[in-house]
Amino acid sequence: MQQDQRRKNPKETEFFTEYGDANRYKILEIIGKGSYGVVCAAIDTHTGEKVAIKKITDIFEHISDAIRILREIKLLRLLRHPDIVEIKRIMVPPSRREFRDIYVVFELMESDLHQVIKANDDLTHEHHRFFLYQMLRALKYMHTANVYHRDLKPKNILANANCKLKICDFGLARVAFSDTPTTIFWTDYVATRWYRAPELCGSFFSKYTPAIDIWSIGCIFAEVLTGKPLFPGKSVVHQLDLIADVLGTPSAETISGVRNEKARKYLTDMQKKHPMSFAEKFPTADPLAVKLLKRLLAFDPKDRPTAEEALADPYFKGLAKLEREPSCQPISKLEFEFERRRVTKEDVRELIFREILEYHPQLLKDYMAGNNGTSFLYPSAIGHFRKQFAYLEENLGRSGPVIPPDRKHVSLPRSTVNSSTIPPKTQQNVSALNHRQITEEMSTGIINPDATFGNLSKVARVPPPRVPTGRFYFGLSFLLWLVTDVMLSEAVRKSWMSIESQKKA
Repeated sequence: MQQDQRRKNPKETEFFTEYGDANRYKILEIIGKGSYGVVCAAIDTHTGEKVAIKKITDIFEHISDAIRILREIKLLRLLRHPDIVEIKRIMVPPSRREFRDIYVVFELMESDLHQVIKANDDLTHEHHRFFLYQMLRALKYMHTANVYHRDLKPKNILANANCKLKICDFGLARVAFSDTPTTIFWTDYVATRWYRAPELCGSFFSKYTPAIDIWSIGCIFAEVLTGKPLFPGKSVVHQLDLIADVLGTPSAETISGVRNEKARKYLTDMQKKHPMSFAEKFPTADPLAVKLLKRLLAFDPKDRPTAEEALADPYFKGLAKLEREPSCQPISKLEFEFERRRVTKEDVRELIFREILEYHPQLLKDYMAGNNGTSFLYPSAIGHFRKQFAYLEENLGRSGPVIPPDRKHVSLPRSTVNSSTIPPKTQQNVSALNHRQITEEMSTGIINPDATFGNLSKVARVPPPRVPTGRFYFGLSFLLWLVTDVMLSEAVRKSWMSIESQKKA
């Protein structure tokens, strides 16, 4: 029976291969697959909450992919905000120097904005306003940290049935440091064309600004209003033509600021077009929403508002509150020192391992103190045995019996693995917002999810729990650990008796 189940769902039964703290999670369903690996919905048996676990496989096969993963998990640790997806935990690999996969535990979101737009043609003005408010609030936090997302699109904005949005996928994001050469900073930009700002379509301007994300949010908001993409360009040239159809051809002053000679000539020679009336383009939208959208979609980046300025727009009157829209401390250059030098695969592996330890405070403390012990973390009895033996050696010759320290938790593979899962605060103002405040947003009359959200609850349902069958490996690992622990304990006992005999002699 068990063999049949394993044959039927090998991805489920072998999802947590060799990862010792994985037995706290109960898999509900595999919910996504891709070139990166597998995502499953699960329940954290310690807290009772539903989570999404992303297994990223063979991360060191290409160093560029490994650096992207490192960049993303680092940014998500530093950017703690209710409108940005949260990493709850990253599982400790069995080997510090030889691991190839990582398991990242996220909060579970039911869908994404792309699916919400696709499945709901009856979104209200309140939906539109609250969606844009959350996106801009996240941007304000990111941009004050000097982080540009660079790949904002509906699929990268996760959604729940209660209309809660969270920005995700920071693999293409960058931190803008004042001394970073622009030519190096933006060379690998490959974001989705439909949501790409004009200045990214042809290297128009000498220095990119956070306005590239503001443009993307404008495109997304237009799609929320109409149910379809605003600028679905088939090529860069077609993209610019579609933009000009709506915004008109850029002014001579704007064109003069274009640094790329070919792009400047193309815009100069472009057939003159008059801007379209936004009121006619979006006839059913709130007039205040249309007015703000026009500001977000200014061709010249200097004419677009910042996220903070957009949040102060009259469109958000009665919704916006400064105390719910915090800024973030600029990210330290030291956090991204690896971006400024040539790194090897082993360098990146060590940096990713260091990021993983941020979610395991006691292990991080040991790591920083240089108490790494063996490179293998499971089973852990060997490391504890060494500590016991060192204790015996240090206390040899002292008066009175020498009693080695006991294991703190005899039933766990490692006493420090299941310590507090709350990562240390990395920004002083991170605690300015919390989940209670988000609940308050929904309960203060801003939006009544039950009354107004209609079909949103039908966009994506988390599948019902299924009993996982992949416990065989956990049981075997525990049995091996138990046998090892007993043998080592016996060795410690004999060593202690030998020392006592020598003292009596």
